Amino acid sequence: MKHTLSALVENKPGVLSRISGLFTRRGFNIDSLAVSPTERPEYSRMTITVDATHTPIEQITKQLDKLINVIKVRDLDPANAVSRELGLFKVTIDSGKRSEVIELVEIFQAKIADVSADSMVIELTGESDTLARLEDLLKPLGLTELVKTGVVALGRGANPT
Repeated sequence: MKHTLSALVENKPGVLSRISGLFTRRGFNIDSLAVSPTERPEYSRMTITVDATHTPIEQITKQLDKLINVIKVRDLDPANAVSRELGLFKVTIDSGKRSEVIELVEIFQAKIADVSADSMVIELTGESDTLARLEDLLKPLGLTELVKTGVVALGRGANPT
């Protein structure tokens, strides 16, 4: 089962390395990881997506909480969180497939970020399953490259993390 962890950490060199080292030492796998400064420059927020099928999520959060540079860790409830991911999809197309690709862009409310004579780069921001559906539909149309940011998420309401 996938879980999204939101960790408020000190914005200092080496914090990311310590956290990823903890995951490595404990044998936890990170599905996605996004880090950025917060509204307060002394802190960063890490959004970590993990598969807790083999390891209880409580064990992972307790291990993270023990690290000195970690201020707070929350396992975000999907019903009470807003999560998004950004994906860029490069499709190599001929003129016959171009209209099909444009139609998918419109259906998914995506954007065409770049167009050349033989390819198109599509930008989509949304939930991970939405990006996966677009990826599946673009594969037979000439998907040649893709990159995703990883999940970023915030809890709903006034409770900050």
